[in-house]
Amino acid sequence: MPRFAANLTWMFTELQMFDRFAAASEAGFTGVEILFPYDLSAPQMYRAAVKAGVEIALINCPPPNWAGGPRGFAAIPGNEERFKRDFERSLRVAEALRARHIHIMAGKAKGPEALETYIANLSWAAERAPHTSLTIEPLNLEDHPGYFLSDYDQATRILNRIGAPNLGLQLDTYHAQVITGDMRSVWSEHAPLVRHIQIAGHPGRHEPDEGSLDYPAFFRALDDWGYKGWVSAEYEPLRTTQSGLDWLRRATQP
Repeated sequence: MPRFAANLTWMFTELQMFDRFAAASEAGFTGVEILFPYDLSAPQMYRAAVKAGVEIALINCPPPNWAGGPRGFAAIPGNEERFKRDFERSLRVAEALRARHIHIMAGKAKGPEALETYIANLSWAAERAPHTSLTIEPLNLEDHPGYFLSDYDQATRILNRIGAPNLGLQLDTYHAQVITGDMRSVWSEHAPLVRHIQIAGHPGRHEPDEGSLDYPAFFRALDDWGYKGWVSAEYEPLRTTQSGLDWLRRATQP
């Protein structure tokens, strides 16, 4: 059975952030992820996680620009220094939270220069933080027009070219289904590179038991393959988070 984490940015939003850790634990999650944990005290969040008995699986880099600017710089030529400053801040926060992974966002860009910028920035980050697990994640262009990394074969080529042992693939099943129409094939083809998995229903990005994807079969496939990473619920609840957790109870039944 996979280890399940709750995305506290999307879930339990009826509660204050510091209260969401305990709510996730009580619901049956053993881990959490927080996409942008930059506006609250990292030590307080870590204490809340420890008290609730949950691990922090992942955060995003860079910190968000809520004024409407880009929310990723790794592939944007000319933003190398900003990327490095943002990564340093994310690294400090991840260390304070004892977060397992940092997801590095590519941003909106295209072309050969963007590719070389992306590879150079990822290589620098992997060397800068050799003991930190870093991930990259393809996003679908329907929801994220212009995003640089939108293809799993492209992601694999980039990871193989860099060859850093602490840099791997983040598989979001919703994005994989939108991009390819066959999420299970994405897993089968790229499983050795996958460090972290996020799940949601498709279409709609709601609970995993809403929509077309067969998650019980997917969870069995993860067990059969021997996947040991987190499976994080990253979806928008249709109603309250608690009312939509039947999928988790079924998945965690002995």
